[in-house]
Amino acid sequence: MVLRYRNEKVTRETESSILNTYGRQQISFVRGKGCTVWDSSGREYIDLVAGIAVNSLGYSHPRLVSAICNQANSVIHTSNLYEIDNQSVLASRLAAHAQSAGWKVFFSNSGAEANEAAIKFAFKATGRRKIVSMDNSFHGRTAMTLSVTGQRKYWSGFENLLYKDVEWAEYGSAESLREKIDSDTACVMVEPVQGEGGVIVPGKDYLTQVTEMARKNGTLVIMDEVQTGVGRTGRFFAHLWEEGCRPDIITMAKALAGGLPIGATLVSGSVASAIRQGDHGSTFGGNPLSTAAANAVLDVVESSGFMADVSRKGEMLVSGLRRVFEKAQYVHEVRGKGLMIGLDMDSKSAAGFKSFAFDRGFIVNVTHEHVVRLVPPLVIGVEEIESFLSMARAFASSYVHAEPASGH
Repeated sequence: MVLRYRNEKVTRETESSILNTYGRQQISFVRGKGCTVWDSSGREYIDLVAGIAVNSLGYSHPRLVSAICNQANSVIHTSNLYEIDNQSVLASRLAAHAQSAGWKVFFSNSGAEANEAAIKFAFKATGRRKIVSMDNSFHGRTAMTLSVTGQRKYWSGFENLLYKDVEWAEYGSAESLREKIDSDTACVMVEPVQGEGGVIVPGKDYLTQVTEMARKNGTLVIMDEVQTGVGRTGRFFAHLWEEGCRPDIITMAKALAGGLPIGATLVSGSVASAIRQGDHGSTFGGNPLSTAAANAVLDVVESSGFMADVSRKGEMLVSGLRRVFEKAQYVHEVRGKGLMIGLDMDSKSAAGFKSFAFDRGFIVNVTHEHVVRLVPPLVIGVEEIESFLSMARAFASSYVHAEPASGH
């Protein structure tokens, strides 16, 4: 039985009780299967946002649903005062994706928490307090992760909360980073692809240069894989596209449990050796339900050919969009890696594309005000991609542009 609570009367009477932190669209999705969702009126949409890169297996995936239901029927929560079998299995599986032995995992409930833990662990392991982060980055909304988020718009009204010992390097520039790292630097925080910053892919070998430069100074590298991890780019971690990239700490969340809250902070053996009981904790982190879901997600993502298929479908989307918009002056660039794609337009065109797509049953997202971000479920099908590209062609042929292409 599907319960549909939301209607106009319910919306009017209850929306005022929700704190006004989101600019919500007045639509509620009540059911989903694969990459398709249905709203409360019965209209269907192909979802290319996936809960902001969270619903890695789409909706109602049988393996994920079975794992969640079976675990809920057994035990949902016990706390980290006791052994949690699902958690131990998941930790071993995640550590196996690191490039060396001895890695350990701390579980939390979100990407911000995973990054917060990473910074604490870096401080503890190095005895240092300076952080170098990147312009245009996004690492979370807690006081510390906001402090290392390189987009000033998120700071407004909270400047007094910000941690002061942070320096900023230009993303993608090894030279800029070289000028910032010194013997006082505890850690460098970097995303292998900037997500909220507009799907920015750095140049060849940049991530390798970051880790090599940091290591020369005894500085740790925190690789923020919250949005890119779990196969999003066609590798389990996006930094694995560079064999020479060797971070000391890796953070992840979003897609890991296919929709249930979870965060994970992976630390190398040398960092792990500095952490003692009581240094950090989480009531709900790594609970039996979320870790059962995450293990089910890994069963699918780690299966033969799955991530190669993600790369293939990503290339299909990127090349298709480039053909569609090759003569469109209002499109600056189509970029991305795997199924993490940015269609860089001016802000008016991006808003117009989002509205045009939605009216035709496609859900997309605009980030950084001018980049249409596509982060669909990793299980999206070729026919669904072709349908989306057909819609994009219709937009390109009908859209009347009245703003210069450089108007970001």
